[in-house]
Formats: sequence, C-alpha cells, structure tokens
Amino acid sequence: MFDLKNYIKIKNRVVNDALEKILRRTQPGETIYEAMRYSLMAGGKRIRPVLCLAAAEAVDGRPEDALMAACAMEMIHTYSLIHDDLPAMDDDKFRRGKPTCHMAFDEATAILTGDALLTLAFEILASVPLENGDQAAQWLHVIRIIAIAAGTQGMIQGQMLDLAAEGRNLDVNELESMHALKTGALIEASLQCGALLAGADRVQMGYLKSYAGNIGLAFQVADDILNVEGNPEVMGKAVGTDRLHEKCTYPSILGLEASRLFAQKLVRQALQALEPFDNKAEPLRAMATYIIERKR
Repeated sequence: MFDLKNYIKIKNRVVNDALEKILRRTQPGETIYEAMRYSLMAGGKRIRPVLCLAAAEAVDGRPEDALMAACAMEMIHTYSLIHDDLPAMDDDKFRRGKPTCHMAFDEATAILTGDALLTLAFEILASVPLENGDQAAQWLHVIRIIAIAAGTQGMIQGQMLDLAAEGRNLDVNELESMHALKTGALIEASLQCGALLAGADRVQMGYLKSYAGNIGLAFQVADDILNVEGNPEVMGKAVGTDRLHEKCTYPSILGLEASRLFAQKLVRQALQALEPFDNKAEPLRAMATYIIERKR
C-alpha cells in the first residue's frame, strides 16, 4: 500500500531544503528576509510543490528537473496567503498556528513580504535557463503558465470575484468558475509545469489537466467544509470566517452533506483521469483522496 504520509515527508524535506538555499541568497538579518522566512517556512502542507514533483514522476521524468518550479509555486502561494490575511482582505490573525505576517511584523512589511516572494519566484524561474541554455524555451513556457495562473486570468481574478461576491448569493456554476480561478489555477499550473519539465506529451498533459481541474475544485470544497466544522487547533487558524464575511461557499449553497458528496465525486473523476498512467502516478492518486480527507 502506498505510504502518502512518508512520500509527502520526503518531498517536503527536498522542497524545504531548496527553499532555505534560495532564501539564503537574500540578505539574512534584514527585516524583509526575516518576514519572508517567517511566512515561507511556517510549516505549510506544500501541496502545490508536491503535486508538481509527483506530476514529473507520473510521466516517467525526474522530479529534480521540476524542483525550482515547485519552489516558485510555493513562494507564489505563500505570497497570496500573506495578502489574503491582510486587514483589507480577510483580516485573519492566525495562519498555520502562528500569528499572520502582518500581526508578527506590521501591515506594510506584510505587503512588501508578499511582493518580495512573488518577484523572487520569477527570479528563480528565470535563472534556471541561464544555467542551462538548452532548456530556455521550455522554461519560458513554464514562466508563462505560472504568470497566467497567478495573474488576472487566474488567481487574482478569482480573488476579485470572491471579494465582489461577499454578501451575494451565487449559483453553483458561478461559484465553480470563481474557485477554478482562485484555487484551481495554481494547482493546475503546478501539475502542468511538473509534467512539462519532465517531457510529458500532449495526451498526458490532457489527462493531467482533467485531474488538476477536479482536485483543484475538490480542494476548495474541502476548505469550505473545514471552515464550517474544522478544529481551529488542528487547522492553526480560525473557523467560521466565511460566514462572518458573508462569503458564498459550497456548504452555504448545497449544505454540508451534499458538499461532501460533491467533493467525493470530484475525486472519483480525478482518479478516472489517471487511469492511463501506471503505478508511477500512485502519489497523485493518493493526493486526490488526501485533499478531501485532510483536517487542515
């Protein structure tokens, strides 16, 4: 039986070591460095980088070839969390069991920390082909994929739609479209980049795109459920904030039980998309189930 817990532990160690090396290239001792490290190394689940590396393995590639893309995805994800926690956004006081960046430092430092992580991510992505010119075109493609997923055609647009939806009643299709951008875009980009850098063909990319779309939405449904009934001590952050901010969520539209069933359906569809792959895709199969069974 595949041991996902150990797999995640191993991949997290690889990603964390790489992130530490990247951070040391900045200026240790400076406030911005301390704030970047505080947020980036706060013990997140590393779902996006793990998916990136697992996608490389699924297409019979080398995960190390996708490591810098995996690190960039985590830096961009962390930047988004820092900004999402700000008083002007969700005004959250805790993240991953620790005070949020603007609480640990101050609001201006948190804004700049998010900006610094975002720009550092693209610096890292752009630096790889300088060391290996033969892969320049491939890495340029990766940079474009990630920029689209993080920008106004992806996560940023999703965040704007989320803000605009506060206090409104959306239908299920509108909610799905919003979350495909807000949450799903970076998850899809993680898988797409990992597979691309490992030499995936067009057919394999198509199956992985289907897998990513389903688990990206399942991830958000699970998040919505945890915000209702999760344990704050386990999650490391407050629950009930969606209702407080009058956010439209799957439980608010479908109810908790129907939301759980919907998440399970999405996972089944994700697993079906992986049927053409052999046992090298076992980590992706296990991750699909983990996404809706996690407690934080």
